[in-house]
Amino acid sequence: MEFRFTPEEEAFRGEIRTFLRAELPADWATSGGTGALGEGGEERWEFLREFQRRLARKGWLTLGWPQEHGGLGASHMMQVIYNEEMTYQRAPTQVGVGPDRVGPTIILYGSEEQKQRFLPPILKGEHYWCQGFSEPGAGSDLASLQTRAVRDGDDYVINGQKIWTSVAHGAHWMILLARTDADAPKHKGISCFIVDMKSPGITVRPLVNMADTHEFNEVFFDNVRVPKENLIGEENRGWYAAVATLDFERSDIGSAVGMRQAVEALVEYAREHVQDHTSTLGLDPLLRCELADRMVEVEVARMLSYRVASRHAKGLVANHEASMTKLFACELGQRIARTGMKVTGLYGQLMPGGEWTPARGRYPTAYLQTVASTIAGGTSEIQRNVIAQRGLGLPRG
Repeated sequence: MEFRFTPEEEAFRGEIRTFLRAELPADWATSGGTGALGEGGEERWEFLREFQRRLARKGWLTLGWPQEHGGLGASHMMQVIYNEEMTYQRAPTQVGVGPDRVGPTIILYGSEEQKQRFLPPILKGEHYWCQGFSEPGAGSDLASLQTRAVRDGDDYVINGQKIWTSVAHGAHWMILLARTDADAPKHKGISCFIVDMKSPGITVRPLVNMADTHEFNEVFFDNVRVPKENLIGEENRGWYAAVATLDFERSDIGSAVGMRQAVEALVEYAREHVQDHTSTLGLDPLLRCELADRMVEVEVARMLSYRVASRHAKGLVANHEASMTKLFACELGQRIARTGMKVTGLYGQLMPGGEWTPARGRYPTAYLQTVASTIAGGTSEIQRNVIAQRGLGLPRG
């Protein structure tokens, strides 16, 4: 693998940096991606929506899509650079899962009619998508899902429940997995659908996480009718489309760079506040070694991400490699959060809003939020199974 970027790639990096300096609030990166807009509210949401439209106008929202489907057809390394720069500045790359998961899945498995209908609004940043996969009894073992889709004339009638559905409260569409053959082996009786979130019979209820933020939802389906034209691929073969969607999710290149930014910010905080006793760096010299460990691990995570991109660039499948990247990065995120809590000591228990809260509450918030990172998108146990079976060729236990 070539570790140096070409002059063209470095020029693209410079273009992204210039764009972000012009378009993001001045304190966006240092505030943890909030700036003057704060953590929530309609003003922040409108900024995120408008920022996505700006990315779409530059073609960056769907940078890696093939040109025949409206994308720029950028190389995998160009996509790496984009993700690195956007993540380092904590820039909002997209709302929902349309550009990075749904779009590529429709390109691979969708009909021509579906491509013509659903891809253009994603390209323009107009439609937001959510992912209806997990259920209360089917998370790690996703193929055990029980949401049913029964054919009735020109429609499928869907009944069931989904959970941990990010952005469902603001999404226009959902990519949904449902069981269409109850008698088939569990992986072979599942179909993949496109569902209008305004369909009668859909109820969305918020799930507030430990950090007191609303990102997840539970979604209920009560005799929801979905046109047969919204079936992605063949009936009872939706599992293959789902696996492709999950691989897109697990090969996130930007996470390592975001963690590098977090560690750098933590080191800077520790140095600046060692005298006012809101940093425990002076009290515990071993923290210096721990911070060094985190930075080394960040570079390992970056190399794992590069490995995924390098394999994609060669036209190779990066299945277990993507799982390795996801596993290592998510568990590293938790270690970084714990180190942040150690550095800030008792002050690290203070949540955003208080006078004495360090770094606007970044560290306790991360400590709570990263708990979910080893669950969402496939638990760490699932990732280890993928690595063992598909990477090492070990038998199923």
